Amino acid sequence: MQVFKDESEGKTAITHYKVLENLGYISLIECKLETGRTHQIRVHFSHIKHPLFNDEEYGGNQILKAQRSPNTINLFKNCFKILPRQALHAKSLAFNHPVTGERLFFDSDLPMIWYR
Repeated sequence: MQVFKDESEGKTAITHYKVLENLGYISLIECKLETGRTHQIRVHFSHIKHPLFNDEEYGGNQILKAQRSPNTINLFKNCFKILPRQALHAKSLAFNHPVTGERLFFDSDLPMIWYR
């Protein structure tokens, strides 16, 4: 999965996002998708050099050179242990059922680990 400059090389994928809270090394963001491509959010954020936290496949498990003080390295290692997966959560999903055409909507709270 990757971003192409030439639209003829891949399928269109559109992600709208806004920063809800800037937390220094990381940010809480909201995404609204116009398309539903495989790994869409992960690919788009990796492409703009802001991979999802702890996303091993797209570089979110790496500590940037500018953030390599011993205290920062320990902070990130502890955070990676606390959240041992990519920091991606679907707060709400909606789609049309493939057989009945009924509009289905699902909503879920953030996992407790993400609450302050």
